[in-house]
Amino acid sequence: MQLIKHAHACVSLVGDQGRIVIDPGTLTPDAAAAVAAAEAVLITHEHFDHFDEDMLAKALDARPELRVYGPASVVGRWEARRGQVTAVAAGDRHAVAGFDIAVFGELHALIHRDVPRVTNVGYLVDEKLYHPGDAYHVPEAPVETLLLPTSGPWTKLGEAVDYVREVAPKQAVQIHELLLAEVGQQAAKTMIGNLTEAAMAIVPVGEAITV
Repeated sequence: MQLIKHAHACVSLVGDQGRIVIDPGTLTPDAAAAVAAAEAVLITHEHFDHFDEDMLAKALDARPELRVYGPASVVGRWEARRGQVTAVAAGDRHAVAGFDIAVFGELHALIHRDVPRVTNVGYLVDEKLYHPGDAYHVPEAPVETLLLPTSGPWTKLGEAVDYVREVAPKQAVQIHELLLAEVGQQAAKTMIGNLTEAAMAIVPVGEAITV
């Protein structure tokens, strides 16, 4: 499949039979365009930087064939769109736009004890690529390419290193890096790469790689 990197935590995946977009949030300037080009949208959790509710509602109105998958806390607000939206939870498996999607995880990583933890799921696509959302959940399955969050109020570089070691992917692609300047992204790539066996990659926004 081809991975197209969008800003922050959003990526598009293009296969032989279709295209999906994961986590088009309000911090992704081209989120609407990414959704318009896709047959389906996967949302990991309800936070604004991963889920642009207004944009997706307009897209669902404009395109009855569009499908959105996410936790009940996301799609449950669209009771009238049951034919277009599907609630997912850990253990689920779905065929989406030609992709095999397995769902893992339950909760967002801890930000602070005073901040409630929301539901967060991760998606394993075609038994190859894993998008964890905002969590260091280790899926109970092999992962070739890990999309690795490297900035945010919940992330820690040391925990990211341990996470990559536990998942043991062949390569890790930085996502959720918006709060890091270029020097910070390069530093994360170098440190995590030196302390794990994964090939670390930074994919510039708008560019694509084959995974």
